[in-house]
Amino acid sequence: MKKSEAFHYLCLFGNMTHLIEKILNQPDAVKVAQALQAALAEEAKRRHDYREWLDKDKKAEFINGAVVLHSPAKKLHIVVSQHLTTLASVYVRRKKAGLVLSEKALIGLSRNDYEPDMVFFSKEKAAAFPDEHMIFPAPDLVVEILSKSTAKIDRGLKKADYAAHGIREYWIIDPQKRQIEQYLLAEQGDQTYMPPIVLSIAENIHARVMEGFSIPVLALFDEDANMEALQGIMAQ
Repeated sequence: MKKSEAFHYLCLFGNMTHLIEKILNQPDAVKVAQALQAALAEEAKRRHDYREWLDKDKKAEFINGAVVLHSPAKKLHIVVSQHLTTLASVYVRRKKAGLVLSEKALIGLSRNDYEPDMVFFSKEKAAAFPDEHMIFPAPDLVVEILSKSTAKIDRGLKKADYAAHGIREYWIIDPQKRQIEQYLLAEQGDQTYMPPIVLSIAENIHARVMEGFSIPVLALFDEDANMEALQGIMAQ
């Protein structure tokens, strides 16, 4: 069986238990398992090579076996990222609530490696990271800022992957619409996100995993609003 045929089984059935049952009911189940094992071993080698190649000057992620290169970000993307990271990091440092890292933090999940625009780790998780730590586990909060080239994967594969790894909160920021989609992990433990809370610049966003962190959405897009929000955090 070809590698593509083995992966076809994974694409065909979304539920893992159902998938295993379907494979085991096939007369060539052993060949499917062997092909999948060989494909994943080959992918693991490519992932190792990617990690060896990656450095501070390269913006790239490893997604479903392929290295995905990203073009330089536009000014609006960078400014929004800086505004949010400043507010979140100052808040977390003042409250000693954990750790905020920006886009060059490499998040290594079971199969894929991502460099989100911002992540937050609780105090308990952050305490386990030595100063030389480079590949981080699933955070408590992930933030992605949309661009035309990343919107599909941010709302699709990444969202599903983040939920599957128990990342409790996921923000998708749309710089063009000036809004945030806030996704929260479903409480029933089925590793999916509930429908998003969509927030405009007239509203505040309240982080569920960073207790007490609440900022105006406008503070991500407007310099004066950002400074006002920062002063409010400093005054707490």
